[in-house]
Amino acid sequence: DMDSKSVSDTISRGGTILQTARCKEFVTAEGQQKGAEICKKHGIDAIVVIGGDGSFQGAQKLAALGINTIGLPGTIDLDIACTDYTIGFDTACNTAMEAIDKIRDTAAAHDRIFFVEVMGHGSGYIAVYTGIATGVEQIIMPPKKDEENHSIIPDSDELYDDIVKDLREAEGRKKSSSIIIVSENGQNIGERVRIITEEVKKRMPDKDIKETTLGHIQRGGSPTTADRVLATRLGTAAVEGLLAGERGKIAGVRDNKIVYTPLRDNTKPYDLTND
Repeated sequence: DMDSKSVSDTISRGGTILQTARCKEFVTAEGQQKGAEICKKHGIDAIVVIGGDGSFQGAQKLAALGINTIGLPGTIDLDIACTDYTIGFDTACNTAMEAIDKIRDTAAAHDRIFFVEVMGHGSGYIAVYTGIATGVEQIIMPPKKDEENHSIIPDSDELYDDIVKDLREAEGRKKSSSIIIVSENGQNIGERVRIITEEVKKRMPDKDIKETTLGHIQRGGSPTTADRVLATRLGTAAVEGLLAGERGKIAGVRDNKIVYTPLRDNTKPYDLTND
């Protein structure tokens, strides 16, 4: 049970005060049925599910079992199709931007090339936004997948050669530093930037090349103003939507207006290449 005091002074905190996380048992039909029975046992009228694609798939399962659900897009990856922004994305971008600005200082001081990996799963939005905001030399998007959309295709020699070409051109312009943002491969944090850095080092043995993985620092910290306002708007929209009869929907923002979209239409990540 929670009251107004339970949520006081939480707007400035990241993470989850409920300590919620993935539940392997809920992947099974038996676990889903058990979850629905617990809701009914305790007289829970509705569940507001804050999360991304996986969380919304779980919300759909509960909805199919008669539990009223409404989703709030909360993911730093911005890979939910029904909304222009997701809770956490702006904070993650600002965290990455500040880190890259600091890396630029040491890169410029010692004439170095830095490859910096950011998170984002398969969407690439953090890479694009922070890359533009920090004026990096190149942004390397998420790796391609096969036709079934689950096997990652390794980066090609053509990619490495293009990177080297850009870096040599920058060298010709007497640039004192170069930073390339690498979007993670969606599986193993730090793996992709390590491979790319090693391949470029082979092609540019005369240069001082470093790699940095920002990792999970992007998933925490005090939320930005934009995220606090977005979370407040969407939280209000979730409650108002439920009271108005909205069920099995996601409350999002499009063109700065609250919209409700069916959960079933938004369980596949948005493709940045179509933006």
